[in-house]
Amino acid sequence: MADDYLRRTAITRLILTNEQQDLLDTTISEWKTACNISSRIGWDVGETRKTYLQDLAYDTVLDETRLGSQHAILATHQAAAALDGVEAIEDLDEHYKTSRPEFTSNTVKYDTRTMTLFDDGSASLSTVEGRIRCDLNLPDKEDGYQHGYLSDNDWEVTESTLSKRDGDYYLHLGFRKDKPEKQVERQDDDEDRTVLGVDLGIVNIATTSTAYFASGKELRHQHREFERIRGSLQQTGTQSAHRTIQQMSGRESRYVRDQLHQVANRILKEALTHNCEYIAFENLTHIRERAPPVKEFHQWAHRQLVDLVEYKAEAEGISVEFVDPKNTSRRCPECGHTSKGNRVQQAEFKCESCGATANADYVGAKNVGWRYVRRGLQSSRRTGDSQLALKSGIVTPNRGFVPSD
Repeated sequence: MADDYLRRTAITRLILTNEQQDLLDTTISEWKTACNISSRIGWDVGETRKTYLQDLAYDTVLDETRLGSQHAILATHQAAAALDGVEAIEDLDEHYKTSRPEFTSNTVKYDTRTMTLFDDGSASLSTVEGRIRCDLNLPDKEDGYQHGYLSDNDWEVTESTLSKRDGDYYLHLGFRKDKPEKQVERQDDDEDRTVLGVDLGIVNIATTSTAYFASGKELRHQHREFERIRGSLQQTGTQSAHRTIQQMSGRESRYVRDQLHQVANRILKEALTHNCEYIAFENLTHIRERAPPVKEFHQWAHRQLVDLVEYKAEAEGISVEFVDPKNTSRRCPECGHTSKGNRVQQAEFKCESCGATANADYVGAKNVGWRYVRRGLQSSRRTGDSQLALKSGIVTPNRGFVPSD
């Protein structure tokens, strides 16, 4: 069933007393126990449905933990979701070995019954010993994206997650609102529809058909540094080194995600600036099989980037689509000649037939977008062209290149 909501997460740190921290630590510990109890019960009987697992595990969770009734329900639902994920993996690959989900992360779920947000920037949270009220460490309004969700009545608070990390406590506040009507659904059948092509690479992590280049140099450098330090700590082999590795992994993930957010925002800006209703990427379904292990970091980053663009584009009514990546780096966008020899070097493209030269990533972005244009976006009733957005104008199958004003 399709989700009819846009969903977003706003993260803020909690300001807590020592006593409140102790209560949350105990609540987190009891939550993990409750989830593992539910996971074990569901695993033993093969139950992954939330309401059914709730009926099976609820009483045991209440008897064996100090959680309140609503948190006990949420724990059974969390376990059901994890068990359902394992079942989905088994359905995709019957030879893939799976095991019962175990909950070890220092997190706990909250919903509108166990958490209340107040207009003064504070929150009330359920614990194993009643509720605590604490302040949210919100930035100034001009600097904090969180205020956009907290102050906009269109955004409704949903399930959220409290996590403990490096001695601090963070609320990952969940919000939702109704999806906007897509631009393509509002347009008349005879209107043109514009596509932005995006190529994903290593030197440039993303390149658009409008000539925006997102360099991957800093990401590669930071990843190599993390890998170097991680390798040194692994050789040490102490418990302290292991804890440091875990902390580093979290820092790296947050750093990469922040960088990818910036790239995703710029890709969306390119689409909006050029009035694009579609953003086209290469299909990433089997990206790990297509790339050697040395490039796995980039494939992971590409997947995250596409996910970020998808949810940001959704809020603007822009559709993200995918095309077969075959030969997008070898086809000449000027004459159509396709050859391995067209790719002179990693960053250089020169057509063996017509002699056209260009940056190889830019060629890939144009080919990705053009492939979606040629797929035939319009219905049989439409008379308009689909068109590819370029920096200097647009190109259509029927009219060729049309320069911008």
